[in-house]
Amino acid sequence: MKKHLGFTLNILAIALFIPGIILPMFSLSMEMQVKLSSSTLSPNLIDKELSLLATIEELWLDQRIFVAALIFLFSICIPLLKALLVSLAYFKKNTQVEAKILSFVASIGKWSMADVFVVAIFLAILSTNHAETANNQQLSIFGFKVDLLISSETFSAVGLGFYCFTAYCLLSLLGTHLSQSSLKTR
Repeated sequence: MKKHLGFTLNILAIALFIPGIILPMFSLSMEMQVKLSSSTLSPNLIDKELSLLATIEELWLDQRIFVAALIFLFSICIPLLKALLVSLAYFKKNTQVEAKILSFVASIGKWSMADVFVVAIFLAILSTNHAETANNQQLSIFGFKVDLLISSETFSAVGLGFYCFTAYCLLSLLGTHLSQSSLKTR
């Protein structure tokens, strides 16, 4: 029973993994406001939604190849490898191969916790929500004093991809645990 439930949870996890990496994980916008005496200028500096795949692509294009490769390895490759191996083990019923595969999956399971780390990084980014800075200066132009206020505000929000990816992480961990514990009860 545990084996079937573990396999089912892993399939559900993969079903959540796909939208988890494609849908926006968070949105970020930054607005700046410049007030010069009675005039105001309010440009929007940043306005973007990023999925996990878009983040990897953006890091790659910005020449942050090492970080992009790590996120790709731990958040895309290892989860897919785990799902493939758990599925293979499910169909190799009651064999030594099944035990070896599930043992290997358990050993890389510690590394797959890095996908939880990626989610934690996104949460850290989101902690900047409503961060505001302001700089007030007084300029003297041709003997006239002019007030200059430059301020910026950062807004961030969690996207649907964040919830799908987090649910994937939890279901995958539970499904793998159930699949492995089913070997011990035989």
